[in-house]
Amino acid sequence: MVQGTPAGKLWVHGSDHAPCGSLPLTVMADALLLNLWFPTFTASEMMPRTLSVLRQFPFSASQPGISYLAIHPVAWGEPTVLERRFRPGLEPESAMAIAAEFLHSDYAYVWETHWDLWMPGDSDSEDFHLAPVQVKIITHGLDFEEHAYQQAGHLQVDFGLDTSFLGEEELLAATTEGRVRANVQRLVAFTGAVEKNCGITGRVLWSESDENLAQKLIELLQRVQ
Repeated sequence: MVQGTPAGKLWVHGSDHAPCGSLPLTVMADALLLNLWFPTFTASEMMPRTLSVLRQFPFSASQPGISYLAIHPVAWGEPTVLERRFRPGLEPESAMAIAAEFLHSDYAYVWETHWDLWMPGDSDSEDFHLAPVQVKIITHGLDFEEHAYQQAGHLQVDFGLDTSFLGEEELLAATTEGRVRANVQRLVAFTGAVEKNCGITGRVLWSESDENLAQKLIELLQRVQ
């Protein structure tokens, strides 16, 4: 059972409480992550439950599938037992079949894929454009890294920097805000699909930041719902 709400974490399931505080004028970019818990997560359930989440994921049109798999035994400091890159990306079922040969409750599995988000151009004169952005999904065995799943989730989705969903920290132009809100809508749709279809018992969407950043994300989420 995960208890408490660490700073910067937004409980979006299983809790009525959210961080409070005034919105900042400036905030450094941090990673945005989604932790997921299931009612059970035995070694034989790890791949099917991971696959159920990946089936909800909106893969990039230009870089679909699983592009990388790494399998870590016991703890993050140990050498990997497998690392493979896939070009083109593999269908999730094919990637699961490879990982299924290394099923252990003290292993973690790192999957890399991409989805399409609206991103700013390289210069001020360039408009926002849809581009593939890397996402990592981490499957934690129950005994990996001294039961890391208790805080990090049975599955953790790393969406990359939160600026794709919060925008830059100056006042956003209407067009820019619309693109950021479109990214947030994609995020909301994915997390909603996971909750509806994957049998999870809890989810926490959070940022490696203070409570003010989480509060800003709460407001953006409310504005697109």
